[in-house]
Amino acid sequence: MTDAKEPVQSVDALRRFLEAGGRTREWHRVGLEHEKIGVLRDGRAPGYDVIGPLLEELARAGQWTRIEENGRIIALRRGQATVTLEPGGQFEFSDAPQYTAADAARALDSHLAELTAPSLAAGVTWLASGFRPIGTIDDVPWMPKGRYAVMRSYLPTRGGRGLDMMKRTATAQANLDWTDPAECAERVRAAMGVSSIVTALWANSPVVDGKLTDWQSYRAACWLDCDPDRCGLLPFVFDADVQETLLHKYTNWALDVPMFFLYREGEYRSLGGLTFRRFLAEGASGEIATLADWEVHLSTLFPEVRLRPHVEVRSADAGTIGMVKALPALYRGILDDAEARAATWQLVAAWPMAERERLRREVPKTGLRTKSPSGAPLLDLARELVAIARAGFVRLGEDPAQLAAVEEVATTGVSPADRHHGAPMNLLTGEAFVPRP
Repeated sequence: MTDAKEPVQSVDALRRFLEAGGRTREWHRVGLEHEKIGVLRDGRAPGYDVIGPLLEELARAGQWTRIEENGRIIALRRGQATVTLEPGGQFEFSDAPQYTAADAARALDSHLAELTAPSLAAGVTWLASGFRPIGTIDDVPWMPKGRYAVMRSYLPTRGGRGLDMMKRTATAQANLDWTDPAECAERVRAAMGVSSIVTALWANSPVVDGKLTDWQSYRAACWLDCDPDRCGLLPFVFDADVQETLLHKYTNWALDVPMFFLYREGEYRSLGGLTFRRFLAEGASGEIATLADWEVHLSTLFPEVRLRPHVEVRSADAGTIGMVKALPALYRGILDDAEARAATWQLVAAWPMAERERLRREVPKTGLRTKSPSGAPLLDLARELVAIARAGFVRLGEDPAQLAAVEEVATTGVSPADRHHGAPMNLLTGEAFVPRP
């Protein structure tokens, strides 16, 4: 993390922090983040009394460095890879950046292999789902992390599903590098432009409170009613001059989003909705803004595509191992290859902002059956997108077999939510999970 003692001198310094994320092409990497939802044998959500010792055993067996808060283990680190504890006991594996999507897939396999024995010993099964399909929100214990205590107080003031987002959702995400601000803008614009198509392809959360619903992605539905200040689509990404203005406009947008907290001396201090712009100008409780504060603040913003300063794409439900591996493959295909990136943007370039927002709101319910702005099913565009990704992936020298799972969705038009009819699936075996007394 950036030196916490380095003060911020100007708004330009915050923009330069993002600008410094540019890398020459030979240093470009792809990263994979994967969240998973754990259940005990009887279907209950495991509490920290189970999750804490599981983390301890994983740390011991895999030689991970333990990260503690108030004497409790909350995360693991090994090199640039991490395993972190999410609010409702979900585990998130964040891979070290890799040269290829195939390398990212192998890192996921290695992580899941390490996780298997400790999980079996603890009686925990990991589900391939974007939303906890068993039990209600009150059945899910909170994990003991200070930042979550602040968020659980703040988010209900901004929307009705913020706590569901925290406690019961799981996603797969990909992280990609960029060369210069213009290319960064191209990547963010293309990724945000097709974000609803990706949500539809990966939709895998139709079960809510133990009942099959008509939602395709209830995970995505939670983000619709979470916090409008920090979630959703960013209209300026689609401005005509975005290649020249993205980092400036993103900085100014982030400055006006209220901060969740200020982190000092191991303590998360609520700031009561203070924006970073005001914090920068006025300070708070005798503290002044640092670049480390800015880095933390950027991590609490949740648009469909965000800058940290790498490009992070956030539109997919967690699912089967095949679908998780296909995600970095698809994004590498459509963003790392310039021809595919241009073709991806052309798929959606003509859409007015109102139609982009309509899709974001309708896709969680109707998925690939949603009408595109042309009136055709979104499935037609999904097929084109996957074909563009495959062509770009092959030009990059990668094996298109990694796209097989999402290609099957595009070919058949059957989403993960429809394929399993809402039955909770064991992530590691691919079999249906049946709770036992």
